[in-house]
Amino acid sequence: MALTYSAGSLVTARGREWVVLPESAPDMLVLRPLGGSDDDIAAVFPAFENVKGAEFAAPEPTDLGDQRAAGLLRTALRIGFRSGAGPFRSLAGIAVEPRAYQLVPLLMALRQQTVRMLISDDVGIGKTIEAGLIASELLAQGEATGLAVLCAPALAEQWQAELRGKFGIDAELVLASTVSRLERGLDLGQSLFDKYPHVIVSTDFIKSTRHRDDFVRHCPDLVIVDEAHTCVAADDTSAGAQNQLRYELLKRVAADTERHLLLVTATPHSGKESAFRNLLGLVKPELAHVDLDSESGRTLLARHFVARKRADVRQYLTKEDGLSDDSLAEKTAFPSDRYFKDETYKLAPAYRALLDDAIAYASERVEAAGSQGNREARIAWWSAIALLRSLVSSPRAAAQTLRTRSAAAVAASAEEADRLGAPLTSDSADSDTLEGMDVAPGAETEEENAGSRLAELAARAAALEGPEQDLKLKALVKHLKALLADGHNPIVFCRYIPTAEYLADQLGNDPETKKRGPLGAKTVVKAVTGTLSPQQRIERIEELATEAGDDAAARRVLIATDCLSEGVNLQHHFDAVVHYDLAWNPTRHDQREGRVDRYGQKRDQVRVITLYGDDNGIDGKVLEVLIKKHRQIKKDLGISVSVPDEMSTGVTDAIVEWLLLRGREGEQQALFGSEPFQQSFGDLEQDWNSAAEREKKSRSRFAQRSIHPEEVAREVASVREALGSAGEIETFVRESLGALGGVLRDAGTPYAEDFTAQVGGTPAGLRDALAPVVGAEIIEKDRPIPFRHDPAVARGEAALVRTDPVVGALAGHVLNAALDKEAEGVRPARRCGVVTTDAVATRTTLLLVRYRFHLTLPSRTGDRQLVAEDARLLAFRGAPKNAEWLTQEEAVALLDATATENTPADFGERTMTRILGQLDAVTDRLESYGEELAAELDDSHRRVRKAADEIVRGLRVTAQKPADILGAYVYLPAAASGEAVA
Repeated sequence: MALTYSAGSLVTARGREWVVLPESAPDMLVLRPLGGSDDDIAAVFPAFENVKGAEFAAPEPTDLGDQRAAGLLRTALRIGFRSGAGPFRSLAGIAVEPRAYQLVPLLMALRQQTVRMLISDDVGIGKTIEAGLIASELLAQGEATGLAVLCAPALAEQWQAELRGKFGIDAELVLASTVSRLERGLDLGQSLFDKYPHVIVSTDFIKSTRHRDDFVRHCPDLVIVDEAHTCVAADDTSAGAQNQLRYELLKRVAADTERHLLLVTATPHSGKESAFRNLLGLVKPELAHVDLDSESGRTLLARHFVARKRADVRQYLTKEDGLSDDSLAEKTAFPSDRYFKDETYKLAPAYRALLDDAIAYASERVEAAGSQGNREARIAWWSAIALLRSLVSSPRAAAQTLRTRSAAAVAASAEEADRLGAPLTSDSADSDTLEGMDVAPGAETEEENAGSRLAELAARAAALEGPEQDLKLKALVKHLKALLADGHNPIVFCRYIPTAEYLADQLGNDPETKKRGPLGAKTVVKAVTGTLSPQQRIERIEELATEAGDDAAARRVLIATDCLSEGVNLQHHFDAVVHYDLAWNPTRHDQREGRVDRYGQKRDQVRVITLYGDDNGIDGKVLEVLIKKHRQIKKDLGISVSVPDEMSTGVTDAIVEWLLLRGREGEQQALFGSEPFQQSFGDLEQDWNSAAEREKKSRSRFAQRSIHPEEVAREVASVREALGSAGEIETFVRESLGALGGVLRDAGTPYAEDFTAQVGGTPAGLRDALAPVVGAEIIEKDRPIPFRHDPAVARGEAALVRTDPVVGALAGHVLNAALDKEAEGVRPARRCGVVTTDAVATRTTLLLVRYRFHLTLPSRTGDRQLVAEDARLLAFRGAPKNAEWLTQEEAVALLDATATENTPADFGERTMTRILGQLDAVTDRLESYGEELAAELDDSHRRVRKAADEIVRGLRVTAQKPADILGAYVYLPAAASGEAVA
């Protein structure tokens, strides 16, 4: 009969030692190799393979290290933990180091039996990380068994990469393009959502009634909704079909009171109070109607709603937050501001003449269609807007629009014409509308004799390409040269695909034809548009970064349509934004700028240049009425306030109408004095101002107050004690790489402590482990690897945090070398050491002890058995049988003790042999300390879940015995180095 091994036990199999994991059964053991990662987990069948119980081998007195040995081994061990002690079960196993403020939503969630949260932190603060932390913790605890993320199709692959890369959650993409393939693999009667426990579902997939109903019936017990504001509509507006479908879906999903639901959005109001209330109603039905001005209403909301500006978290856990000192203070390096500069250009005479003729044609067409019927009038209207917007964009966009049939031309009614024409010519704030909306719209209709006229205009437009006739392009070149000269790497945003491709052709270098672009030989220019899939867009951006390389003189210029204005984070590669085409909804500008103005941006100030035509009749008015007002509101409040799409459209419609029917050069006052404009702008201003006022009040009324900074500080301290602090990680990396033959140099960054390391001289095993992480070329060519204190790093860089893969690879190498006495090459960490130092007056022994704890966590799916690991330092003076135990602080301080003289090797071995032979005398102390740690672990789990009694009822934590002594280090006073050891 096979032996039964409990979770946390140590066994020997396949020639190495393993830790038994809780997923094991009597006939199948699930094992993680000692010192290995989750990627190395294996299943072993004791009936067919030789499995034996293993005790951790005692340290050998001949394997002596120097004064650094204990600290390096301790840190390497803690970095390798995948289930560390502390109140959170998932933090040790994820590949991201959360900021302290990002723990607030997690702490709020753990106090709810069924988690219902609206996470509305500002753009760039890290809402995806906050949602991922909650999801990974609920899954680790067994409170959730499956996960579904609902998001726009363009964001699906990014969500998949974030969940897999940072949280170890493998989620299947359920998109319109993948459904058929996934369904072919189903058993008869099986649902997609039963076969795949973790899924990322695009909102376009949900359009089908069959899929929508199947999702509701088999929906996982944890759902994250990204850009949640697009899933509700205000009561006093006619919601778009997609908003209504999504809202109906979410109401059905939220109706299950046992389902965890996380709603994520930076703009919960979207300009309408009733839409905000509908959003809150999904979280908790009573929130849709409760009086939020009352204390009870605010208290109820505070349990489920978190919304913070950057200013709230830029400096966190400081004395200003009510803490006694700044020992845990954390500064997050957001850019301090955006520098706006509006730059104008004038049309060349030939371009001016083309625009005038096009306006004349469009004006005639609209006026004539008005007498033919409502359908014809709306078709003519959308064709006119398409023509004007593309002409203002670029000659190439104009030529394509003039040669393309209007999407609205096939409409059978005025309503259908609006439905077909509006998406291609307006700029909705809804991210779902981005896909496929950057194509150039058509202007051709069924009008007789229009074809030849449009063809003539198209030919004239095509002839205007190039900086001589296209003065907008010429102005762009001028401003890009200035940005590049100042060391910036800009993104140029365009409205239409032909414009982006035109700019890439005009600005780029062509090696085949040896054409040199106007931006210089070392400037790499690439375009990303909706013609590429979301994954191809990311690959194109990485190609651009790689092609530019590490040359300090090289520059990157990305030309993009609004397919990149949402979802893809570009702060590591770019630091300036140029709006080549004005969006007609200012929220879109904010979204574009948010791609680079976010956490991880290395520049303190992001440059924003807005190009606008001084004499094209449209740009200046859109800038004045919409864009500048949006900026001012954001400056006043510190956050963006969305303008409702219908209000923005009303203003731009009035501008176009004036331009077509009454506008003539020199008649600008006529626009601002016209009745349609005054009415639409008055409605917009009133609605926008009231939305801004509501947002201002809500930020003060609903400020996050359910979790006090002191509570966050306590848990941050607990996590750092269990898993290691930033200072400990930096010391480990510097000392380990230095000992292994790495070459370290100062990095010359704003952080004085940043450094680079060349690892060409380190052992082959370490180089092999680092190659997949930083790139094989960096290792092969021995290029410096930058180590940053800021955790937001680009590929090829390493963050000085325990979760960074470079740090993890280094720790794995150091730990495995320490545990294997026969390992070849340098071994920085050792399991024994004798140090002669003036840091002690009496012989003092430091023990590195690993504890394992069995946790029984009650959950809705039953009790969950987990294992937690901890590494502690214990120290005593004198002989083991008469040990005088030091405090934890005193024990840790021994790691900083330096040798004041050499210890003879034979004397060190004799001393170590004597001490190791007497360590049985301290077993009782080690076990009692383990029980104290178990009690602390039990208390920490209850503390963070204190508001949910049901969650902690039945919680049990016990320490596994015996504890493992991984290392023993003797510190001798200088006078004792030649004396006998008692």
